[in-house]
Amino acid sequence: MTRQNEYLPALWDAHRVTATTCAALLAPLALAIHERGAGIMAPLVLALGLAVFWPLVFARMRGRAMGWDSIVTALVFVLLLPGPVALWQQGLALSFGLVLGGLIFGGHGRGFLNPAVAGLAFLLFSFPGAAIEVPGPSVAIAAGVGGALLLGLGLLSWRVVLGFGIAIAGLMAVFPASEGWVALQSASLVLGLVFLIGDPVAAACTNVGRWLYGGLAGTLVVMLGHAGDGVGALTTVVFAAFLASIFAPLIDQLVITLNVQRRARRQRNG
Repeated sequence: MTRQNEYLPALWDAHRVTATTCAALLAPLALAIHERGAGIMAPLVLALGLAVFWPLVFARMRGRAMGWDSIVTALVFVLLLPGPVALWQQGLALSFGLVLGGLIFGGHGRGFLNPAVAGLAFLLFSFPGAAIEVPGPSVAIAAGVGGALLLGLGLLSWRVVLGFGIAIAGLMAVFPASEGWVALQSASLVLGLVFLIGDPVAAACTNVGRWLYGGLAGTLVVMLGHAGDGVGALTTVVFAAFLASIFAPLIDQLVITLNVQRRARRQRNG
């Protein structure tokens, strides 16, 4: 059984999840195209091409049907792409994310990292120094609307979102960010919460674990933001999502172990 089967609402399969998430991304993508113009088209075409190429290669090697979830990875990757990046750098980073972040583990639901997070982290770490363009507030609003859609359908955990928000609000009250609460309106932060941190494959699967995972991600955003480029910066959000997803399986295991021990004590005392 994959992690995907543990978190999906009833009657949802991988194709419906992919189609719904793509629908949630349409408005932010349309506004990003409007803001960035023709400059976004080449990266978008390249990303979509790689999102088809690599899953097709692995599907042929494994002799099974190809999945389309990499389309979501490609769209999120392009939306969060840090400004003018050489196409070969983009292609290398996205290929790294698709292959090592997902396909090498067997595909969507079997890995523990969001492929877009892996690709963006590779890009930011391997090719530093590029000017990072910040998407406009309209993209942030559209991403919030898409997040509301996913929340309503149960594809984004409200526990993760609320845990994330509580952690950020509490820490920013103690350690105010230099950019103030305006940082929370950053398109990078909203997109990152909805499509990177909130990705149900990379997030914790247990209910208590989701609270802890969301709180951990929010804490990392504030701590990394203070030490780096700010709470709403792309680098902050990507590396917070990366670190939080690494700890998600451990959080779930601890929650499950404590539940088993608590039930065993009840049985002994009963």
